[in-house]
Amino acid sequence: MPRPKKKDINLTQESLLGLLQEIYNETVEQRTTAIRIQNKMMMFLKEATDMALIGPVLKEQQKIIDSAIEKKIQLSKIQSSILQKNVSGDVKVGSLDDDMKEQLNQLLNQAKNNE
Repeated sequence: MPRPKKKDINLTQESLLGLLQEIYNETVEQRTTAIRIQNKMMMFLKEATDMALIGPVLKEQQKIIDSAIEKKIQLSKIQSSILQKNVSGDVKVGSLDDDMKEQLNQLLNQAKNNE
């Protein structure tokens, strides 16, 4: 079977902002779900022995919440640098510096791993 042809990806400001918005929406949904699960588990906590059973679940939910906050911070950095570069006129729409590319790759990899 032949190798599939490479697809050209046209990066425009609208498509980039749409991608960032999609990542943000998924992050908010993950965070909300983790908080909901954490709150339900806390309702089951009645005795000290319950903490031994519920503790690992709470720890995992807290990791999800923390990673969601980190993703939001990275997204805001990317968006602010895009806005600064578009305002200053130094960079054409669709060009990204290495730091922005690295942050986008990290976010996409984290989103892929969470799925």
